[in-house]
Amino acid sequence: MHPEILSISLFWFVAAYTPGPNNVVASYSGFNFGVTKTIPHILGVTLGFTSLVLFLTIGLINIFKLFPIIQEIIKYLGTLFLIYLAYKIASSTASDEIKKDNPVKFIETFLFQYLNPKGVMVGIIVVSTYVELGENYLNYATQVVLLAFLFSSTSITLWTFIGKFLRKFATNEKFIKYFNYVMSGLLLLSIITFYI
Repeated sequence: MHPEILSISLFWFVAAYTPGPNNVVASYSGFNFGVTKTIPHILGVTLGFTSLVLFLTIGLINIFKLFPIIQEIIKYLGTLFLIYLAYKIASSTASDEIKKDNPVKFIETFLFQYLNPKGVMVGIIVVSTYVELGENYLNYATQVVLLAFLFSSTSITLWTFIGKFLRKFATNEKFIKYFNYVMSGLLLLSIITFYI
C-alpha cells in the first residue's frame, strides 16, 4: 500500500468531484438526454482520463517535463474545444434535443481528456508527486491509476445523476433553455480557472 494513499485519495476526490468541464457536460447530458444516453460520456471520461494517467506513469510525464510548451498548447486547444462545446450547449433547444442524439460522443470525450487542461494538470501533479522510479514503482503506479479510475468513474456518474435529478424541475421549455445557458456559462467559467 502506498504510504500516502489517503493523501492521494483526498487529492483525487477534490479534483474529480469539483465542477470542471467533464462534470458540467455530464450534468447537461443527464438533464437533457438521461442517464442511458450519457453512458458514452461517462465511459469516455473514465477510460480517457485513466489512460492519460497510465501513460503519464509509464513515461509521458517526462515529455511534459522536457517540453513544458506542450502543456500550453493543450491548454489553448482545450479552451477552443470547450468554447465550441459551450456554444453547442447554449444553442440547443428542447425540441432539438427530442430529435437529436446526445452531441457528446464517446470518442470525442475520450480524446478530450488529453486536451482537458484541468485533467492534464491534475494527472501531472499526482504522477510527479506520488509515483517515483524504484522498487515500489509498479505498485505505486498501479494504485494511482486504479484510484484515477475509481474517482473519475464515480464523480462523472454522480454529476450525471445530478443533471437527471434536476430534470424533474423542468416543467417548460423556458426552464430547459435557462438550464442549458447556465451549463454553458459554467463551462465557460471553468475555462477562466485555467488562466488564473
